[in-house]
Amino acid sequence: MTEQPEHLLELTESHLDIGMRGIPVGTCRTSFVTPEEGVHYCGYPITELAGMAPEDVVYLLHNKELPTSEQSEAFRNELSRRAEIPGDLGPIFAALPREGHPMDWLSVGIHTLGMWDCKNDWREDALNLIARLPRMMGLLFRYREGRTENIPDDNISLSMIERFTNTLQLDVDQEKLIRVLSVYLILHMDHGGGNLSTFVGKAVASGHATLYSAMASSMNALSGPLHGRANQSCLEFVLRVGTSDTEKVEAFVRGELDAGRPVFGFGHAVLRAEDPRAAAQFDLGEELCPDDENFKIIRTLREVAPRVLAENPKISNPNANVDIASGALLHHVGLKDPNYYTTFFGWARVAGIGAQIFDERVVMRDGKGVPIYRPKYFAREQELRHVE
Repeated sequence: MTEQPEHLLELTESHLDIGMRGIPVGTCRTSFVTPEEGVHYCGYPITELAGMAPEDVVYLLHNKELPTSEQSEAFRNELSRRAEIPGDLGPIFAALPREGHPMDWLSVGIHTLGMWDCKNDWREDALNLIARLPRMMGLLFRYREGRTENIPDDNISLSMIERFTNTLQLDVDQEKLIRVLSVYLILHMDHGGGNLSTFVGKAVASGHATLYSAMASSMNALSGPLHGRANQSCLEFVLRVGTSDTEKVEAFVRGELDAGRPVFGFGHAVLRAEDPRAAAQFDLGEELCPDDENFKIIRTLREVAPRVLAENPKISNPNANVDIASGALLHHVGLKDPNYYTTFFGWARVAGIGAQIFDERVVMRDGKGVPIYRPKYFAREQELRHVE
């Protein structure tokens, strides 16, 4: 008899009602996470990819190899050919309540794109959505902010990030803005197959809903405070700290813990070291904005919080995660409203989730695809007694 692989579990009653944490359900071709080195895209450590163009990393996730210069140019041209939005998003966004969270707007926008032009081809729809999101994101910002006059035409010859910033038209340092957004998108594009938003998208697609319906569902999953909205909460936390003084920061962290409140930006379900995505953003911040007040706060938090959190033996990873630095960098380059931060997370994650949906629908099981997801639930005994 062959020995059972260590990663396969013998399921017991203790595995029920725990959100399926750690229970194997499939395989992932786009990325994996290790406790010491963090996320890898198609075998590449994220730190090797952070400085690349986002389009090349999208190509990697969908093709499982980095592009040559010729392939890179061809792929950018392909995205440009797909970029035109086949309808007017203006009236749609103008009718939405501004009180709604930007993530709700993003979900509505994705659904709308799907109703206008769904090819019912997993690859075609995934790449079309990637190509059209930069313009949609820019329009989402402008309509929520009431800046609906003199919106420039979309310039499809620009890069993904530049098409967004061209639509947004913020009076800020454009080079810094583009640099921070490029790194942000790459760091957030994928994170294994079992995180909530990715799993939800794949589960919805397994019922043969459209790519757009599946992706809108992913965005709804991402919008929760225990998942993607944590990066919004993290900057709000940093703004509450308000000082980079080491003693005052430590007192603040201890006060939050004593009050039973979370210390945002630290800890990770898999990692047992500092998240390399956090390190990459700290390196970027030291280059672009070392004297920014919020950056100085997170620099101090990076030193203080792990030391304080490590005093609790129940905390297996007190180190900085990807959320600790992203908000401070986005704030520095002019994106000062943290309510929007999760939409950037969603924009990035569309690349990885789309690639994983394609794999599960078209590649897995020798092309037959993964069946519809149907995890088993057991009725509780006390409810069964009432039936008797």
